[in-house]
Amino acid sequence: MQANRQMGTQRTWKRTALWLTSVATLLLIGFSAPAVSAGASATDHIPASGSASEGARSVTGPPLTVANFAVTDLSTGQTTNATEQSVTVNTGCAILAEFFCLKIGASNSFTVTTTSPLQEGTSYSSPDLIVTVSVDGRTCGEFGSPLGQYDASMQLDQFGFTSTDPQPLDTFAAQISCSDADVSITGTIAFNAQNTTPNDGYYLYDSFGDTYGFGNDSFLTYLGNPGFLNLNAPVVSMATTPDGGGYWMTGGDGGVFAYGDAGFYGSTGNIRLNKPVVGMAATSDGGGYWFVASDGGVFAYGDAGFFGSMGAKHLNEPIVGMASTPDDGGYWLVASDGGIFAFGDAQFYGSTGGIRLNKPIVGMTSTSDGGGYWLVASDGGVFAFGDAQFHGSAGSFDLNRPITGIISTDDDGGYLLVADDGGLFAFGDAPFDGSLGGQGFTGIVGIAP
Repeated sequence: MQANRQMGTQRTWKRTALWLTSVATLLLIGFSAPAVSAGASATDHIPASGSASEGARSVTGPPLTVANFAVTDLSTGQTTNATEQSVTVNTGCAILAEFFCLKIGASNSFTVTTTSPLQEGTSYSSPDLIVTVSVDGRTCGEFGSPLGQYDASMQLDQFGFTSTDPQPLDTFAAQISCSDADVSITGTIAFNAQNTTPNDGYYLYDSFGDTYGFGNDSFLTYLGNPGFLNLNAPVVSMATTPDGGGYWMTGGDGGVFAYGDAGFYGSTGNIRLNKPVVGMAATSDGGGYWFVASDGGVFAYGDAGFFGSMGAKHLNEPIVGMASTPDDGGYWLVASDGGIFAFGDAQFYGSTGGIRLNKPIVGMTSTSDGGGYWLVASDGGVFAFGDAQFHGSAGSFDLNRPITGIISTDDDGGYLLVADDGGLFAFGDAPFDGSLGGQGFTGIVGIAP
């Protein structure tokens, strides 16, 4: 979403967005990168065997009906937010598969017209898309913009229409953007939306807390996100609930934001920290979480146990991330030099702490049985330890932007790397379901399953 975000009262961050690095040289056996085929993209990497097949979609949780919008006055740069707005069908206008009206909250509205019946999974844009969206007294679109001049786009994630019903609109979920010379209105509308793809695909997220779903119906995006809040510190990490029905995000100040069926169990948002929070992990039952600061301090909430930290110890380099064991009985912390610190029942399987790296480590992920882990550097170098297998890296790619995160597949047969521009690099059996690469994005800080 295009918007100016106010980070507390201290600074305004402007996201540049459109709607919608060599592996470290090691003298160790097992860390050499495979040859890169000619034409490898610096924006994305798609393995030949990594395409995902489409199967039957399951549905979890109750239907979601809510709208969230950000309205930016382009003359002043000021943004106001209208969140958790009710959504109802406006029966005062025609309800067709290519035209209908919705009421948003007490006084807001949305009207959409397309040249052919709407189809879910489709992206629409002007001039084939005709919209009018009114939020907080501001209107953009066909009946609000000066001389009808505006740019609009819509990603339709869910749509159900039964022409024989008295009220034929069954389901609607869309990400919407409209801007003209005076105002920009961006947001999401969900009407009877279902979580049809729980735990499918992946989500990229940025420092504002905006989420971008791929290989799924983007259900988590409709729950709301910190991008609609005045944050005191940027978002640094995200974790999803076991059933895929919610998620947490944490800011650099330790503020925790819970959405969907994710519970809020506490935070350090109102505590003065010695160093900023840099990562988080959730327990396997979703009943708690940990987060870690760059000085190695660990904070445990809910049913997450505290097993120790590096908070009062000397570090050669700052902590940059963490991962927990499958039984929630321990966790690993990783520093930017690849140093690994194991606590509880987490075992030490090796590190790059004593090796000269080309670029710093930026993240880690563990195997499903807790018998190993992968580290990733900002240049795309991947380092595998324990029973974690090396499936390739972006270390020899000419990257447009540095790598910022990594996740692994459930069967440990592959992993995904994400770059600051939203470029996605898939290795092993990890499916490539799309990315933000090449679309003008910056500030992508991680990837979550």
